[in-house]
Amino acid sequence: MLEHGGRLRQAASQYAIPLADWLDLSTGINPNGWPVPAIPAACWQRLPEDDDELLVVARAYYQNDSLLAVAGSQAAIQALPLLRPKSRVGLLHPAYAEHAGSWQKAEHQVVRVEAEAIDDRLDELDVLILVNPNNPTGRLWNRQQLLNWHESLSRRGGWLLVDEAFIDSLPAEYSLAPLPVRPGLIILRSVGKFFGLAGIRCGFVITQSDLLAKLAERLGPWAISHPGRYVAALALADRSWQSAAAASLAKQGQRLQQLLTDSGWPPSGGCDLFQWVKCEQAAKLHDLLAGQGILTRLFQEPASVRFGLPKDESAWQRLTQAMTHPDIRQLSVFAHPQT
Repeated sequence: MLEHGGRLRQAASQYAIPLADWLDLSTGINPNGWPVPAIPAACWQRLPEDDDELLVVARAYYQNDSLLAVAGSQAAIQALPLLRPKSRVGLLHPAYAEHAGSWQKAEHQVVRVEAEAIDDRLDELDVLILVNPNNPTGRLWNRQQLLNWHESLSRRGGWLLVDEAFIDSLPAEYSLAPLPVRPGLIILRSVGKFFGLAGIRCGFVITQSDLLAKLAERLGPWAISHPGRYVAALALADRSWQSAAAASLAKQGQRLQQLLTDSGWPPSGGCDLFQWVKCEQAAKLHDLLAGQGILTRLFQEPASVRFGLPKDESAWQRLTQAMTHPDIRQLSVFAHPQT
């Protein structure tokens, strides 16, 4: 099992700090997610049905009719490698590690590709996988660039898989979801990040119908619980909340970037939901913050720390105060001498 953010209980035990006393910034999930109402009793008593409201509102939200609801995009990430013959698969590094892990487990040949070298190496690949914006670097590709790569791959029966888990708060023109489906173009969307609903395990795959049918057969019935479908449908239909959340997240992302910069830790990248600090002292920074009950996401290669958004003003003030701790200030001098 690969390491992920959100291992709060493990951190509480390791640092001997009670669970309730932690500020968890490790996940990149909206800390002020869509407000879940009371769930009707019938949702707990009946099996989920595919012809409920979920697909109707999802098709409207993503502006595409050719989609499949899955148990979080993670379910599709694990299943898609099983739906094509052994291939040469290109991925960036760093990126969401479950992509590489799933293709390797299915015995495909996975190769690391630098972002600047994609054009030069595309002819070597059968599948190219990109997270847009990338997690954890925040690297963002425009729509036309992605379509150009897809066209080159699809001519040879290849796939372009674009994971748009963190794209919801960005301008609509970056997403490929609303475009007509194309053979070999696969888009993953998540309800977990922007909506802050990671716990219901709901996501979507957008691609051509024949591939969706194969994926549905592989995943089996009742992929998403009845309560999960009920909540996701309401959240995807709530346009006023979505508009307000997108504006708020943009401001919060800028605030976090500025806070880290002012503290001597200028981010190397990021997006509305997280900021990424790449530095050789990443492990020490992560440890010093954890010692104050603040959990961040540590990456070993390259050495880096990802910061999610604080939930409220008291959490913002706690992070600000932690970043001014003398040990962290002193460490920043070694990490970024120019600051």
